Amino acid sequence: MAHTSGSPQGQDDAPETYVGLDAGAAERRARERGWTTVRALPPGSVVTLEFREGRLNFEVDEGTVTRCWRG
Repeated sequence: MAHTSGSPQGQDDAPETYVGLDAGAAERRARERGWTTVRALPPGSVVTLEFREGRLNFEVDEGTVTRCWRG
């Protein structure tokens, strides 16, 4: 399902709602809500500080989202 609101991708989607979800379910939900890039990372991963519109990042520990942020 594509994101259908007139707002930019994911603008109305609160990242904290993904914390505690199974990583696979969280990715499916994010894509249904219009995120074009969904990135799952292990705890403590080194990532760039570059902000990308339409990207949602998950920190995943043992298959569960423990942290989520935009960009």
